Amino acid sequence: MLLAAGLGTRMGGPKQLALLAGRPLVRHAAQALADAGHDTLLCAVPPGEVGDGIRAALRDLPFAFVVNPDPARGLGSSFRAAVGALPGGLAAVNFALADMPLLGAAQHAALIRAFRETGAPVVLAGYSDPDAAPGAEQVRAPPHLFRADLLAAVRDAPDADHGPRHLIREHAARAVTLTFPAALLLDVDTPEALAQAQGLLQEP
Repeated sequence: MLLAAGLGTRMGGPKQLALLAGRPLVRHAAQALADAGHDTLLCAVPPGEVGDGIRAALRDLPFAFVVNPDPARGLGSSFRAAVGALPGGLAAVNFALADMPLLGAAQHAALIRAFRETGAPVVLAGYSDPDAAPGAEQVRAPPHLFRADLLAAVRDAPDADHGPRHLIREHAARAVTLTFPAALLLDVDTPEALAQAQGLLQEP
């Protein structure tokens, strides 16, 4: 599940369609999900021209689309729209953000594999520097995978920018957290972050 309905207020325009390495930003995250082996691919988009642009950017990928009619209500509204459009019979859903272009298929596939091996209610991503001291605190950020029996609670999360954090807290004792390099954590919310991502993608 790709959440791509943000307003991009800090970017000054629709960040989903900002060009990064010659491709729309949203395309990078979508390609990673498509390459990771998900059975179902769904993308939440805003209404109007931006949503149409996202559909065009992903037209050759096997995504279905759902419109978040009011993205100004925050990330929770995208979770709600997305869960409401999911087909039945899914074991779990991996939620990713359109503005994290450095994550690849390997990270998403790792979340899927961890769920299949453990059946954990929540599989989380934690980011840390490989040179960090033992026991150093990780930064927890998407993607996050939720087991299917939690999706109703994901859907009913408040319309806020942080999404269903309450579920992560409630199931922390049984959650599985995978550790990824801190360098992958970059989220592109500003022109400066876009330039940073451009530089990182150009590194050998």
